[in-house]
Amino acid sequence: MSDKPRLAVFKFASCDGCQLSLLDAEDHLLAVAEAVEIANFAEASRDITPGPYDVSLVEGSITTPHDAERIREVRRDSKFLVTIGACATAGGIQALRNWKDVRDFTSYVYANPQYIETLSTSTPVKNHVEVDFELRGCPISKEQLIEVVSALLHGRRPNIPSFSVCVECKRRGTPCVMVAQGIPCLGPITQAGCNGLCPAYERGCFGCFGPMESVNAASLTGKWMEMGVKSSDVVRALRTYNAYAEPFREASDAIAATE
Repeated sequence: MSDKPRLAVFKFASCDGCQLSLLDAEDHLLAVAEAVEIANFAEASRDITPGPYDVSLVEGSITTPHDAERIREVRRDSKFLVTIGACATAGGIQALRNWKDVRDFTSYVYANPQYIETLSTSTPVKNHVEVDFELRGCPISKEQLIEVVSALLHGRRPNIPSFSVCVECKRRGTPCVMVAQGIPCLGPITQAGCNGLCPAYERGCFGCFGPMESVNAASLTGKWMEMGVKSSDVVRALRTYNAYAEPFREASDAIAATE
């Protein structure tokens, strides 16, 4: 067995986009591959070896009883467990079902829904096991992913920004789309990570990287409604990739309760 640190990548309920971000790292991935033994990564290799693992990257939310059991096994086999992407850190787009009865969906989709075994909610991994670090995004930033893996392998804390997308817009020289054009934007309450991509193209931020530190969602949503945005549209904007992240969830629930 290699004496290199052992890296594993696991998938739960997700689209595989965050795992593909790792594969898309190209030259950076080659450097990682030289520094670690990739022991379990089904997206990249059929050569899978059992744990324990030094670092495990987990993509996807927990949606079935089998998921809930398997994530506990992953946790037991992992020295460091890092959740990657909106599904693993906030329940993902599939968490929209948390506001409905999942039995309605299964009855529409499956001819024999009685054979479908699923939890009533889609929840983040941290709701089930202890998580050592969360890497946000839908999808994640490949540069941030390489930083997290490198930091853990060298025994330091990952240098991931906790400020808002607004800072990225200022650094990029992008005028504020809310101030300049009256475009609703989630940038003031969304964690940086995309380099202010959408505002650079005169579109409001969609909140792909989830809530930033010390969110004041009520203030922003109040401003939106002052701009004439309907409360139902505010709720819809908060309930996308990171709908079940606590600050977004609480803000959308508060507004929905008044409708």
